[in-house]
Amino acid sequence: MQYMNKVFLLIGGNMGNRLQNLHQAVSLLSAACGPVIQQSAVYETAAWGKTDQAAFMNQALLLTTSLSARELITTILSVEEKMGRRRLERFGPRLIDIDIIFYNDDIIDEPNLTVPHPELQNRRFVLEPLNEIAPSFVHPVLHKTVAELLLECKDELEVKKVQSSKF
Repeated sequence: MQYMNKVFLLIGGNMGNRLQNLHQAVSLLSAACGPVIQQSAVYETAAWGKTDQAAFMNQALLLTTSLSARELITTILSVEEKMGRRRLERFGPRLIDIDIIFYNDDIIDEPNLTVPHPELQNRRFVLEPLNEIAPSFVHPVLHKTVAELLLECKDELEVKKVQSSKF
């Protein structure tokens, strides 16, 4: 059997039918990248960075893939595009946003690809759903578990569970 990379993603969006968009993203990611083997509940959060917009729905995913990190980010960008994502303004509203949070426990710093996600420890909307599916995963740079990062997170934005996970 081919070695499978374990990848944690955060998907989210605040335009259109947010829940339907998350479901579509899971389906497209499974088909294009590899099976989603775990998913958190869906969480709703006020917009971060640019606050004068609709609330986001977010979900953490664990998938396995034979794609390299570079192939994965390229595939993710094409899934976003297929779903209608247009990058018009930084932190602006979006139909779908898919971020690589962790790729195995690799540390990657390349143009347009930084893993682990450089801001994850500062964002409750990432840590809450991630903590649900991977509380003991150790951040390869900060050497703390996701649960520890969540406890230390200074982000005050409310993150509330709106739908249970499918698994």
